[in-house]
Amino acid sequence: MIMITALTNGILFTGTERIENKALLFDEEGIREIVGNNKIPTDATIIDCKGVYVAPGLIDLQIYGAGGYLFSAKPSAEALQAITDAIVQSGTTSFLLTLATNSVPIYRDAIHTVRYNPHPALLGLHLEGPYINQEKKGAHLEEFIKVPTTEEVEAMCDEAQGILKMVTLAPEVTDPSVIRLLVNNGVIVSAGHSNATYEEGLKGFEAGIQTVTHFFNAMSSLHHRATGLPGATAVANVYASIIADGIHVDYSTVVLSKKMLGEKLFLITDAVEESSEGPYLHVKTEDRFTLPDGTLSGSKLTLLQAVKNCVQHCSIPLDEALRMASTYPANLLGTQDLGRFEAGAKANILLFDEDFNVLGVYLEGKNQQ
Repeated sequence: MIMITALTNGILFTGTERIENKALLFDEEGIREIVGNNKIPTDATIIDCKGVYVAPGLIDLQIYGAGGYLFSAKPSAEALQAITDAIVQSGTTSFLLTLATNSVPIYRDAIHTVRYNPHPALLGLHLEGPYINQEKKGAHLEEFIKVPTTEEVEAMCDEAQGILKMVTLAPEVTDPSVIRLLVNNGVIVSAGHSNATYEEGLKGFEAGIQTVTHFFNAMSSLHHRATGLPGATAVANVYASIIADGIHVDYSTVVLSKKMLGEKLFLITDAVEESSEGPYLHVKTEDRFTLPDGTLSGSKLTLLQAVKNCVQHCSIPLDEALRMASTYPANLLGTQDLGRFEAGAKANILLFDEDFNVLGVYLEGKNQQ
């Protein structure tokens, strides 16, 4: 017997509108509908939300670790479980586990671990690299950076068997045929760690690149005589992610990016974990992670904290900030069953208060707290 749950007395953010004085009905099969309180089924389990916010579960398309584990340092089932549990508890109910530029054995281990340890919150893998520009490598290790070949990429896609969902690469070092090959294998291609000119950026978008990784970070700059990858991104009207921690980019840059890209700008955390093993040694400081030499290497954000920062520091309305962390990344993924409260969508639900404290999380209709 399917048990229906009714969330009442909450402030609902559906992905398109804000609704009050209504009940959200759902079960493990998905969202049912939003109804008046007088139309709640008599057999439903009623939960009084007491005026807190109720939103679709958040979606993070770039996160490296959580729960004390950096996945690339230890791509094991144990690490995967700890990472997933911590991410879900933070209010993010869908994510792409990300690996920076690394060795082929690490990529293979990661693919194998994800394939044989499925989880409803884990959408797949995002490889940030290794096909990036050394001039914009940031914290990526130069020894693993390479120029892609169709043979290598085809072999990687064959081995991944659908696990690989996104690849960040530099369009100026990648032949358009490689981009098309990835796209034809169902992979979302993102431009990043790139020194592309405006023209090279547009050429990459024409080949099938759909989005840009951490807008303004590790890319050619926006100059009035050479607008680079940021200019091409705005003109091509593609998606772009941004890290709203006030460190990777200033909050004024988030405001500018929002005006440039509108509904195509979405939030990521780019969050890592402290690590003393493997090629990436992340050192935790008060508000960020760095490499031992001080190079900025990742954030300490949760996605809900990024939403909070957009509201408090960038004057972005709460409903829009939530869409930037749920509906818009779902749109990039091409899915209608995430990031929105619509009949048939997955019942991934986040409850939080006005101080952005997580009060409840449902994953496919099941209470996670």
